[in-house]
Amino acid sequence: MTERERFIAALKREKISGLVPHFELVFFLTMEVLGKVHPSHRAYSQWNQMSPRERQLQREDTAHCFIDIAEKYNHSAIFVHPNPGGLDETIRLLEIIRDISGDKYFLMLHGDPTYGMPDGGGMMAFTEQVYEQPDMLKENAVRNVEGARHFTEEIVKRGNGKLLDGIALCSDYCFNVNPFFTPDMFAEFVTPYLAEIIKDYHDMDLFAIKHTDGNIMPIIDQMAECNPDAFHSLDPQGGVDLAEVKRLYGDRITLIGNVNCGLLQTGSNE
Repeated sequence: MTERERFIAALKREKISGLVPHFELVFFLTMEVLGKVHPSHRAYSQWNQMSPRERQLQREDTAHCFIDIAEKYNHSAIFVHPNPGGLDETIRLLEIIRDISGDKYFLMLHGDPTYGMPDGGGMMAFTEQVYEQPDMLKENAVRNVEGARHFTEEIVKRGNGKLLDGIALCSDYCFNVNPFFTPDMFAEFVTPYLAEIIKDYHDMDLFAIKHTDGNIMPIIDQMAECNPDAFHSLDPQGGVDLAEVKRLYGDRITLIGNVNCGLLQTGSNE
């Protein structure tokens, strides 16, 4: 089996042999490992001044960067971060990665239009909108879903269904202690739109991996009702118990992660 086939088998909760398929949402230490700046950290302020050949060299180098990391660390999937973004450049980058690596790797993009936890700079303003302009937020949520659907449909259509295998929905909902939204608010502002976009992705024959860090337990039942193919990252630093999540949902949702990343840095060798 190729790494892609093993990854798909895992998402279908089928038995596989050998190493457990794995991947990273992002691996930034490319300068240390490859001697290359990570594609997400490259400044393309002069993109419009580049010749067509220069742009193609940048695309190819970006593609090789993602593939080389997957090769070095035996990843089964590549989470592609296009830079520059936009539909056309995203498609070109996916085409190059497929041309170089074939069907070896499961390819995914970010595609989560749902409201995540706002950062500190926008938290107060967003909270005010929740209470004072809820209809406006819901109208925006509908537009966000429509935009994500259209963007992904174009990739699938123009790539004849061969460029993309899945979507990583990476809106973070939770602190380590609790979700940003109460469960009732989550049901109002997130769940219907998460369910809709996951159904859209499934209708496109794409897998949907729902990522969020933190303590998801107060809202995990609503997330499960949206029928993602997998949960990620099942954050142990947020108190998520892998055994409990497996007991509740392991028969229908693949479970990814539960690695205490902080312990890898701060724990003893043992």
